[in-house]
Amino acid sequence: MADQANTQSPFLRELASSDPELRTSALDNLRTYLSAHAAFQPLELLKLWKGLYYSMWMCDKPLAQQRLAAELADLINTVRLENVLPFLEAFWLTIAREWTGIEALRMDKYLRLVRFVLRASFVWLSRNHWADIKSRRKYLAILEETPLCAKDIRVPNGLRYHVLDIYVDELEVVMPEAEAQWKEVPLEEMLGPVTKLAKNSPTKPVRKRARETLEDENVLKWLGKEKPKEVVQSNDESVEGNDEDDGDFGGFED
Repeated sequence: MADQANTQSPFLRELASSDPELRTSALDNLRTYLSAHAAFQPLELLKLWKGLYYSMWMCDKPLAQQRLAAELADLINTVRLENVLPFLEAFWLTIAREWTGIEALRMDKYLRLVRFVLRASFVWLSRNHWADIKSRRKYLAILEETPLCAKDIRVPNGLRYHVLDIYVDELEVVMPEAEAQWKEVPLEEMLGPVTKLAKNSPTKPVRKRARETLEDENVLKWLGKEKPKEVVQSNDESVEGNDEDDGDFGGFED
C-alpha cells in the first residue's frame, strides 16, 4: 500500500500544476498507471479524482477544457474492467463533495465534465447490448446513492438538477435509431434513479424536475406512452414540509 501511495503522489501534485505541459504529461502517465493497476482501494480512487478535479480547475482555455473533460471521461475505458464501477463511484463522490465550492466562472467546465462522464458511463453499459445486468444495476445504485440521491443533504441540489437536465440527452446517445430495437434497451430500469427521486425527494422542486425528466417527449416516445394530462392540483401542492429550494445552481445546457 505504501508503494501505491508513493506512486500516486506525483500524479496528484502534477495534475494540479499550473503548468499545462506538466498536467498533460501527468495525465499520460496516469493512463499507463490505470491500465496496469489490478485493483484499487476506494481511498486511492478518491485521491486520484481529487487530482483530476484540480486538473480541470487549472485548465483555463475553453477548447482545452472541452478536450480535458472528454479525456477524463474516457478514462473509464483505460482502467481495467474490475475498476470501472469503483472509478465512476469515486468520480460522483468527488464531484458531489466539491460542487458547492465551484466558482461561477468555473462552473461551465464542470457541467461539461459531468455530462461527458454520464455519457461515457451509459456508452460503457450499452457496449455489450446491456447484457451485463450486474454492472448495470450496480451503476444505477451508484447514481441513486450520490448524484440522484433523494434524501442525502450532502448532495447539492444543483448537481441533482444538472444530472436530471442531461439524463435523457445522454440516454439518447445510446438509444438505437430503429424503433424496433428500442425494446432491447432496459429503459425503465435506466430511469429507475430518476423515478425514485421523483417519488422520494423531500424537496418539491427536485420532485418536479425529476417528473419533468420522466415526461420528456423522447422518454414517452421510447416507452410508447402519451404525455400525462395536466391537473389543476397535484398531491405536491398539499404537502407541507421542507419544500424550499436550497438556492444551488441548477445547471444549464452546454
